Amino acid sequence: MNYSPNKDSVLKQYKQVGAHSGVASASPHRLIQMLLEGALEKINLAKGYMERGDVALKGSHISWAISIIDGLRMSLDKESGGEIAQNLDDLYDYMGRRLAEASMENSVGMLNEVAGLLIEIKSAWDVVPDVLRAQQKTPQNV
Repeated sequence: MNYSPNKDSVLKQYKQVGAHSGVASASPHRLIQMLLEGALEKINLAKGYMERGDVALKGSHISWAISIIDGLRMSLDKESGGEIAQNLDDLYDYMGRRLAEASMENSVGMLNEVAGLLIEIKSAWDVVPDVLRAQQKTPQNV
């Protein structure tokens, strides 16, 4: 019997291995960035499915984005994070509700709103390494 793998299947497996490798070696900071990127990707895919009228795939990708956002929300340390963590908790809650509304109302605008909020949060996370490097170069007051 001759086995000829499906090109799409092989590509999907390769991406999964790459993602698993990235997760295994990622710092906590990078994991948050990856989750934010994943939620944005799922929202963008949902927009495409919404525009094509594919209700099932739209719904599954919106649900996936909601799950990612819920994971970000559950990872918040509200004791140590104080007001920032509470604000993020409220924002993640809002985003989850907006995504559910977007799904029910087929609203690309609502998906764009949530994507914009995620981009703002991600942009803040993206500068963290630069800030940490700058702090390490600055002599500490003793």
